[in-house]
Amino acid sequence: MAAAQAVEEMRSRVVLGEFGVRNVHTTDFPGNYSGYDDAWDQDRFEKNFRVDVVHMDENSLEFDMVGIDAAIANAFRRILLAEVLVGIEGTEIDTLQFRLQVRCTWNPHAAKDSSDPNELYVNHKVYTRHMAWVPLGNQADLFPEGAIRPVHDDILIAQLRPGQEIDLLMHCVKGIGKDHAKFSPVATASYRLLPDITLLEPVEGDAADELSRCFSPGVIEVQEIQGKKVARVANPRLDTFSREVFRNEKLKKVVRLARVRNHYIFSVESTGVLPPDVLVSEAIKVLMGKCRRFLDELDAVQMD
Repeated sequence: MAAAQAVEEMRSRVVLGEFGVRNVHTTDFPGNYSGYDDAWDQDRFEKNFRVDVVHMDENSLEFDMVGIDAAIANAFRRILLAEVLVGIEGTEIDTLQFRLQVRCTWNPHAAKDSSDPNELYVNHKVYTRHMAWVPLGNQADLFPEGAIRPVHDDILIAQLRPGQEIDLLMHCVKGIGKDHAKFSPVATASYRLLPDITLLEPVEGDAADELSRCFSPGVIEVQEIQGKKVARVANPRLDTFSREVFRNEKLKKVVRLARVRNHYIFSVESTGVLPPDVLVSEAIKVLMGKCRRFLDELDAVQMD
């Protein structure tokens, strides 16, 4: 029984120790474990795979993707950062066009003893709200007024002084992050493995409060049971794995810290160009396209 548990831990958990990390490599490939059928099975994958949306608002999305390998999780992250189409760049092929025309002048009504630039000058700060969309062709019929604009109208572009002005025409084109970071549609795209915290024996009394302080708030809950303080794992997801518990000689032997190998917590924060759920959908489409091209290449090789 103990041997079976050890094997299962090796297969499904990344274990964090005081001075190192164990089971960091994926080992559940065919033939590696006696008595385990690790051959690829489509039905088994579909049964075990799931996506759970934990939190979503206008600009950020947190979701769990369970039942995949690290290579697939990392592919999603890299595609979100560098391969989802969305910047402004000089080009001869106009797609969208903006006019930016701002002149800085002295404020004739400013106090003589003032030194505040906001009072002394007019239009000395150039913001994205100064960008005016110039419809091309029938774009005015296709898009309602106000639909084509910068995501935020309060982004500072430049600061001017009297006598200076900006007069330019900008052409907007789509691009991908691996060409230039300005095209990346996400502010952050990251993932981490789900924490798994196990108490190997009951922790009671003052030790329960001590244990609670060793973890992020909300991870360990201290309950009153029959007049006695008892610690329990409430929400391991909140933990950042500082491993502070290993500094306590008494408590480090009663806790096992691990991460679930195939449970990925994704965090996606959009720059505002597209909603985060749309970005994830687009990343999935890009990955599907890569898979199709790879299969086509295999078919071509087999035909040769």
